[in-house]
Amino acid sequence: MGRRRARLQRGVTENGTVFTDAERRYLSDFRLGRIATVGRDGTPHVAPVGWSYDPEHEVIEVGGRDFARSKKYHDVKRSGRAAIVVDDLASVDPWRPRGIEVRGSAEVLDDPPRIRIRPQRIVSWGLDSEDFFARDARTVG
Repeated sequence: MGRRRARLQRGVTENGTVFTDAERRYLSDFRLGRIATVGRDGTPHVAPVGWSYDPEHEVIEVGGRDFARSKKYHDVKRSGRAAIVVDDLASVDPWRPRGIEVRGSAEVLDDPPRIRIRPQRIVSWGLDSEDFFARDARTVG
């Protein structure tokens, strides 16, 4: 289906940020997502995580219990890359999935231990349209 044209220039939406208003609203409502990292041998690793959105810096931060000992923490420390998907179902009848995927550069921070993802590619679906299968995919970094 069609893409929205929310961008004024590469990576910046009409609201002057990398996230659209609908994406910012969605990110403020949910706290469970799945982070993807890549192991030393190239094997993907996906895990459910708690996360938060920092609107001031436009980053996603992921953390958890004993986080500095986790595989995802060490994967990001080594590779500097991560992705996160946050999604849900607005309805099952009719079927109405919605969500956002954020891919980008990532860094580990130590106090408290966490991963900070800086968006470079954002894909969202079902957030602000009656067409719940419409996607908004863009490169922002």
